[in-house]
Amino acid sequence: MLTMRKTFYLLLLGLVGLSCVQKQSIKTCSNFTELDDPMQDISSNWDEVANKGLMASFISIDEKPQKSILPAIENRSNQEKIVGWKGETLSSQILLWSNEAISQIELSFSDFKSERATLPSSIAEARFVRYILTEAEYADGCSNRPIDEIPLALAPDMLDNLDCFDMDGKTVRPVWLSIYVPHDATPGLYDGEVYIQAKDQKKQTFNLTIEVLNQELPQPSEWSFHLDQWQHPAAVARVHNLEVWSDAHFQKMEAQFKLLADAGQKVITATLNKDPWNHQCYDEYKDMIIWTKHEDNSWTFDYTVFDRWVQLMMDLGINGMINCYSMIPWGDDLHYRVAETDELVTVEVKPGSEEFNKMWSLFLPDFVEHLRTKGWLAITNISMDERSPEAMEAMLNVLQEYAPELGISLADNHQSYKRYPFIKDLCVAVQHSDEVEDQDKASRREKGLITTIYSCCGNDFPNQFTYSPSAESAFFGWYAEAAHFDGCLRWAYNSWVENPLVDARSHFPSGDSFIVYPDARSSIRNERLIEGIQDYEKIQIVKRQLIEEGSADAMNKLDRLNKAIKKLRITERNESWISDMNTAKAILIECAR
Repeated sequence: MLTMRKTFYLLLLGLVGLSCVQKQSIKTCSNFTELDDPMQDISSNWDEVANKGLMASFISIDEKPQKSILPAIENRSNQEKIVGWKGETLSSQILLWSNEAISQIELSFSDFKSERATLPSSIAEARFVRYILTEAEYADGCSNRPIDEIPLALAPDMLDNLDCFDMDGKTVRPVWLSIYVPHDATPGLYDGEVYIQAKDQKKQTFNLTIEVLNQELPQPSEWSFHLDQWQHPAAVARVHNLEVWSDAHFQKMEAQFKLLADAGQKVITATLNKDPWNHQCYDEYKDMIIWTKHEDNSWTFDYTVFDRWVQLMMDLGINGMINCYSMIPWGDDLHYRVAETDELVTVEVKPGSEEFNKMWSLFLPDFVEHLRTKGWLAITNISMDERSPEAMEAMLNVLQEYAPELGISLADNHQSYKRYPFIKDLCVAVQHSDEVEDQDKASRREKGLITTIYSCCGNDFPNQFTYSPSAESAFFGWYAEAAHFDGCLRWAYNSWVENPLVDARSHFPSGDSFIVYPDARSSIRNERLIEGIQDYEKIQIVKRQLIEEGSADAMNKLDRLNKAIKKLRITERNESWISDMNTAKAILIECAR
């Protein structure tokens, strides 16, 4: 009798144990390949978590866990609260780790419910974070760096779109959560759940609370922050093995650059002739306008690709400016097609030379007329990147003679803003940003002119390298506000290296030339850049509201917010910059309430 009873209880316990293991339909997880971790820590005692299965915890979005190092999490957290506005995209991060291999990890969400309303589970997305090989330090940035001598690391950056994931033992895996708050959401506290399931593992439930404030962000296309990330269409064609400017190429670019439009991008990057950057990156820029010389010395200009490219971007919602590079390309070369032989002829055209004046006097009037016909003339700029004052002077003389209707855009590292105060879109290197006087920025803004900052390999902070602290990407919005700039420029959005899915390195610091990945994969850097831009937009709205209210309490809040923002007017790291930014974010939330 006792034996039968014991057998019954053992059977019952076995059934209970089985009920705790999530039953999943069997899937084949299309895992990705990552390079070996060069920073494996042999002191990590993974045996501490032996036989405990899949471990998980919410962690700060400021953290970038090393793939092979046992995380030092004493108190795991299965609860998180995030605060946002209607129309805002919010981020959270869960870390997974295990001593043993785990198969078929999947995350899902419940609906989010408040006392008054429900937000569907579809507002939330979970993406596995992919590790990319990168340098582990700045290493003199733009200099002729010995790439093979720079310490290496794996950086968690790419947000992949896998449905499920197989995890190696003795590794960690961040999962990035993105929650979009609908514009019609009812303000309040919403409680929801995140479910983590894996083969032969107990289902884990995490609680996620969203506080929706009674504030609303406009659509990204209406954001005031002037975001200009240079696009590189040819890189998309090469990575996907497509013919440049084919129908398949344009189709593939649609999703890739929709991601950019969703970040509030204002500018279309176009080219006028030969690769304006003289093939500095892995892929050469391909012609958008074909210049052709005929036997009778007449010229024609084929805008077919240019028009299709611009229209694609406008259809995605990127329609603030068309910045055309360049009348002063790196290398000073132009080329044209000879109609009779179909030969491509390259000529050196130095700014100020007779040949320079002749070539551009032929093209510019035709280009202006074409833009006028398309209705694009008012938003088109002739754009230059870090050109000398002497070259700028020669270019401006020709432009003002033959196409005074066109605007001018300049990424300036020669402090030219006082010499050319009429430049429509002026962007200064972040390391020189304090040299631009606040009164000049204010005066330009009153005239409808744009003044922004840019980062590149020439500055260590703030920047968006793959190894940079992820908070630096959000910092750009706060720094732009603190230093009274209108936005930022970044070269480049997608100038991909040879194999961007696994290795970010090139002769530039890792990640300098791209912030997203092929097949419209976002990154932590991109998501946090958007976070900072959203904060910039919220600051403008909240400041207006407090000034309009005008009460003593409102003025006190405004003073606290301004003081917190002022502390972020820095271009060199200090020990408190992340905590200072998070403090300012907390004050902004308080003011918005």
